[in-house]
Amino acid sequence: MLERLKKFFTQPTPQKKPLPEPDARLALGTLLVRVAMADGAYLFEEVEEIDRILAKAYGLKPLAAAKMRADCEKLALHIEDDTDMARRIREAVDYEHRREKVAALWAVAMADGVNDEREQALVELVEETLGIERGDSEAARAAASIP
Repeated sequence: MLERLKKFFTQPTPQKKPLPEPDARLALGTLLVRVAMADGAYLFEEVEEIDRILAKAYGLKPLAAAKMRADCEKLALHIEDDTDMARRIREAVDYEHRREKVAALWAVAMADGVNDEREQALVELVEETLGIERGDSEAARAAASIP
C-alpha cells in the first residue's frame, strides 16, 4: 500500500494533449466561440447555437459537435489573432460558403438576445477578412435577428 502511494505521488504528471492545428472547420468553430465569449459571458444559449451550427455545417451528431466545440474552446483561449482564423476560412472556402459562415457568426452573436458591441465588432472584423460584401453582411445580420 505504501509503495502504491509513493508511486502515485512520485509519478510525473501526464503531458497535456497538444492543441490541434486549426483547419477551416476548427477556425470557424473557434471564431464562433470567440464571438460568444467576446462580451465576457459565455452563455448556454450561445453554446447550444454553436453546437447546432457545427452539427449542421459538418453533418455531425450532437455529441461529435459538442466534442468539436470543446476543441474549439481550447483553441479560442490560446489564439491571439482572430484574422488568422478568418484567413484560414477564406483560403479554404468559396464565397457562398463564407457568407454562410458569417450568418453563423451573427446567429451566435444574437443567440443570447443581447446586441453587444464587442461581439458585433469581432463579427465585422471577420467579415472584412473574409471579403464579405456589405449587402451580404447586412442580409446575414438581419437573418440572425429574426426569431
